[in-house]
Amino acid sequence: MRRALSIARKEMNHILRDPRSLAVSIAMPIAMLLIYGYGISTELRDLPVGVLDEDKSRSSRDLVDRMTSGDFIREGGRPEGRAAIERDFRRGRYRAAIVIPIGYEESLVRGSAARVQVLVDGSDATTAATVDNYLQAVLALAGAPEGGAPAVLGTLPIEGRVRVLFNPELESANFIVPGLVAVILVMIGALLTSIAIAREKETGTLEQILATPAAPLEIIVGKVLPYLVIGYIDAAFILAMGRFFFGVPMHGSWLVLGLYTLLYLLIALSLGLLISTLAKTQRIAMMAALLATLLPTLLLSGFIFSRSAMPLPLRMIGRLIPATYYLVVIRGVLLKGKAWFPLETGVMAAMAFFFFAAAVQRFRTRLE
Repeated sequence: MRRALSIARKEMNHILRDPRSLAVSIAMPIAMLLIYGYGISTELRDLPVGVLDEDKSRSSRDLVDRMTSGDFIREGGRPEGRAAIERDFRRGRYRAAIVIPIGYEESLVRGSAARVQVLVDGSDATTAATVDNYLQAVLALAGAPEGGAPAVLGTLPIEGRVRVLFNPELESANFIVPGLVAVILVMIGALLTSIAIAREKETGTLEQILATPAAPLEIIVGKVLPYLVIGYIDAAFILAMGRFFFGVPMHGSWLVLGLYTLLYLLIALSLGLLISTLAKTQRIAMMAALLATLLPTLLLSGFIFSRSAMPLPLRMIGRLIPATYYLVVIRGVLLKGKAWFPLETGVMAAMAFFFFAAAVQRFRTRLE
């Protein structure tokens, strides 16, 4: 164990003297948190909507006022006619438009259905679906009496009341920031350790390490320990910034989260070391680490896109990604206060053992 600690001290000294390693371990987490934390949002705010009021009645004006009174929708313009709506859509003036036809108020007075046309820009399908849902909900509420249920429900002996658990305000930061911890830890952990052995190959110091009495297991442990400390510091820093800047809550146990984070870091660091034993140069090792961690984690783990909406082949690939399981853990601990994840524990432990054993075996093969 003393030999492993000696190698760990040597590795830590190199990290502190290497500007590139410091930039990856310190500057990159800050940059990613700020960019993704502020840049990615599942919420719509201040959405510009065109309004064509052909009825020009008190009821139509009241409808527009009630629709634009919230934070999500604002009046983005008053087109002069239906032809102008398409022209303004092409210019990108607004993402949706509402047409209140002549006879709207008269229909309300008669007690018959009052029709309102909603036009949505479908060039961005994801945003269009969200916009459509927002407008349908707002129209339902706007057509209800003051303080009452929507008109559709008002005629039924049913009143729907929705209560959102774990994230009542539906803050996207509570979803994004925990996911960022998973993305940053696996990417930086694999990236830093991927150059650990490759660097020794390039500088010619690998033979010196192999000549020491240290066993392959001790060398691998010594290489992993400094980055394990850095990973914990990064995780604590990201969570602290998430709490301070974005108000992400903590309803669970820090000890539970720390133990699962240790397991997750072991997976990332062991994967990086395995890549490092296979790569001939630091550049190849870094590129391989990024390809193996960044894109799969961003796209297939459930970080942003729901895995339930993915085709079966992609969901199967997603099950091979460590972040898929850590995301369930960190969101469960932070938002739900859960303390035990049997499936995720077993899978993550198996992944950590596999990658660590593979890295040691690969290094032992090279030694022999």
